[in-house]
Amino acid sequence: MTDIPKAYEPRGTEDRWCEFWNSRGYFKPRGEGAPYCITIPPPNVTGSLHIGHALCYTIQDCLIRWKRMQGYDTLCVPGTDHAGIATQNVVEKQIRKEGLTRHDLGRERFIERVWDWVHQYGGVILSQLKTLGCSFDWDRTRFTMDEKYVEAVLEEFVRWWDEGHIYRGKRVINWCPRCLTAISDIEVEHTDRAGKLYHIKYPFKDGSGHVFVATTRPETMLGDTAAVANPTDERYKDLFGRTILLPLVGREIPFLADEYASPEFGTGVVKVTPAHDPNDFEVGLRHNLEKIVVIDEQGKMSADAGARYAGLDRFEARKLVVEDLEAQGFLQKADDYTIPTATCERCHTVIEPLLSEQWFVRMSELAKPAIEAVRDGRISFVPERYKRVYLDWMENIKDWCISRQLWFGHRIPVWKTDDGEYIVARSEQEAVSKAGGRVIVQDEDVLDTWFSSALWPHAVLGWPDKTPDLDRYYPTSVLVTAREIIYLWVARMIMTGFDFMGEIPYSSVYVYATVLNEEGRRMSKSLGTGVDPLDLIAIYGTDALRFSLLVRTAKGQDIRFAGMKEGKQKQVEEARNFANKIWNAARFVLMNVEKSSGIEAKWVPSDALADRWILSELDLTIRQVNEALEDYRINDVGQTLYHFFWDDFCDWYIELSKALVASSEDTQEVRNARGRILYVLESSLRLLHPLMPFITEDIWQRLPHSGESIMIAPFPQAREGADDEEARAEMATLINVITRIRNIRSEFNVPNSSRIAVHLSSDDAGARALIQSNLDYIERLARVHVVSSGESIPQLDNAARDIVSGIEIAVPLEGLIDVTKERERLSREVNRKENEASGLATRLQNESFVDKAPAEVVEQARLRHSELLVDIEKLRSTLRSLG
Repeated sequence: MTDIPKAYEPRGTEDRWCEFWNSRGYFKPRGEGAPYCITIPPPNVTGSLHIGHALCYTIQDCLIRWKRMQGYDTLCVPGTDHAGIATQNVVEKQIRKEGLTRHDLGRERFIERVWDWVHQYGGVILSQLKTLGCSFDWDRTRFTMDEKYVEAVLEEFVRWWDEGHIYRGKRVINWCPRCLTAISDIEVEHTDRAGKLYHIKYPFKDGSGHVFVATTRPETMLGDTAAVANPTDERYKDLFGRTILLPLVGREIPFLADEYASPEFGTGVVKVTPAHDPNDFEVGLRHNLEKIVVIDEQGKMSADAGARYAGLDRFEARKLVVEDLEAQGFLQKADDYTIPTATCERCHTVIEPLLSEQWFVRMSELAKPAIEAVRDGRISFVPERYKRVYLDWMENIKDWCISRQLWFGHRIPVWKTDDGEYIVARSEQEAVSKAGGRVIVQDEDVLDTWFSSALWPHAVLGWPDKTPDLDRYYPTSVLVTAREIIYLWVARMIMTGFDFMGEIPYSSVYVYATVLNEEGRRMSKSLGTGVDPLDLIAIYGTDALRFSLLVRTAKGQDIRFAGMKEGKQKQVEEARNFANKIWNAARFVLMNVEKSSGIEAKWVPSDALADRWILSELDLTIRQVNEALEDYRINDVGQTLYHFFWDDFCDWYIELSKALVASSEDTQEVRNARGRILYVLESSLRLLHPLMPFITEDIWQRLPHSGESIMIAPFPQAREGADDEEARAEMATLINVITRIRNIRSEFNVPNSSRIAVHLSSDDAGARALIQSNLDYIERLARVHVVSSGESIPQLDNAARDIVSGIEIAVPLEGLIDVTKERERLSREVNRKENEASGLATRLQNESFVDKAPAEVVEQARLRHSELLVDIEKLRSTLRSLG
């Protein structure tokens, strides 16, 4: 044991313990016990820690620390993703400041610049995860473009090509006209923008009439090759099969029946532009329609749009098309309309759905075992509702565009010969050999980032080699991930796991909460709605940040997290206060335990109610914590430990045992009491360690202990026979009685320094016996003298009375307070609160206030009004007690 400072200072302490743990190899698997493995979702190499990261990786560290303490052979593999488009954009911005473009440098020199950047800045996010206390095996850190990982990606591509899963073809993809590449769905942001819904007349060729089409993108009509309505739509059933003369263009297009059209949207008739809409593309396949590209890769109108529009920006062309439609009598009307708009998350350019020749993976066969594994429960989702989200997507899966028009990334291992054959190989040398003397040129494109990260669980463990790590730790135990990437990453890892490993990659998928601000908007630094976790760590310490997040991460519920106000963040500050409570409690225990020599954290059996009760509460807490962790109810873990440590241990057990623990004597009874309180403290620290690793290690090292570190100490398990329902029930009664007496003091303004008389009674013999055997607890903690404790209370004037748990309480007030003055004070307080409540009621009945005031202001008014009504009733009850 060592002296414990008056206050806990996270700064410096946390770095010291990180170094201590890492230097002793605690983060590494020990090769004994059942394996438990997590491969973390690799953050982008361009990233820096945000609040979502803090939650995601703290959850994983909490699970790993818990399992490590349970004796599992734990491995948590960290790493980063090369994030092709994000990293390329960062470096392009850098060289633009030098007046250059990547094309000025050329591919080879540009990629050298990217690697220079990665080597200089790529480790920032990992160092920040270390600051967060993540006990990952840093010596096993992987990068999706390290040498062994590249080997895995090449193997993936070659095998899928050989198995017939990969093909080159034309489909509609997300295209960014600014970044000049196809992009994945996760790289697309969706916002609503004000626009117009244009109603355009499409005349029949024979002059017999027309239909009206509603569209938000009139410029794409230049590429229309059909119009469709739902076959059940009675308005059009006699018109199907007729020919339309396309306005402005004069092209003949068919009017067809297709279930894609909704009778409820617009006029019920949908224009079909197969080259510029993924749904229209599918309609085009069903009806064998021509695909006409009228917008090019730069977002300009192509030659096929017609000479009048060719070369115009797509939005300029929209204006001109509308003018021409109106001038020629084809525009019926243009309604104001909110348009769902897809933009590139990197440059915020509006995405253009574009028919493009790309590399694709056929997904239907790969998806089958991945669907079955979730259906039959081999893989479970937490919360369970995400199982349906996963299955809905997988059961309607489309082919995957895997090529990207970038320079940084895994270059597609395909070479084209001078006679047009595609050669797929693991290296250029192999491709040359296969070409047999023909000239070959490698494909310029790189693979979608998600193509490489789909291999993560087995590639980081050594695949395609058969390594000891792969044999021992695959399948991994749990994936902790965000809901946005269930389709893009989770599903694809399951598919590659089955195809390359023959089994699931993990048995559980825990989908963690999204962190929102107080208004319910996603926290984002770029939107100005975020809060920097590193700032919070600097102010409050890592443990406070971790606990504040974990205690709020209820399954299936997003987290409302406050921003910084006047240099403070209220939720993390509350968690810091809890850390201070832990520190102060430990300081009290240590200061008193040191009065005796040779005290161990050992439970010595005791018949005292307080001891029986705290042991039973500790046992219950241990059971609840382990069950909650098994069920991924991590917020319940935090709340259970908070309640036990603050309420049960600090507020009650320390006070109940203080007479013995703080005694100046060193009798066996005192020594036993010190051993018991030390036992409860040490057990609590081990329970708290996965959530708050730094402060628990710092205190634990100051206690009498066995072993090198709390990190590898056994996680508490419930003791046989420790559950004592009778003790819990009896102590609950005593706590209720003591609390009510304290409340009476407060309500009647009786000074805490005054030791007051109290009468207790009950017609239940068991309750009377409980009072009699625990008078010391009641008198000491409530600062009272119990005058009587029989079956009834004598007649008393001016006494405050109450009944709790079947026990009547009476506190004579004569001589303690000036009854007349107290009545006057209480009456004034009732009047003041009634006036405030009346004013709030008037505001809340005002529709203008309720409709126009900010929602949080209205809610605060409602809460305050409810509080006032409760206060008024309490004050009136107190007045009645005074006669």
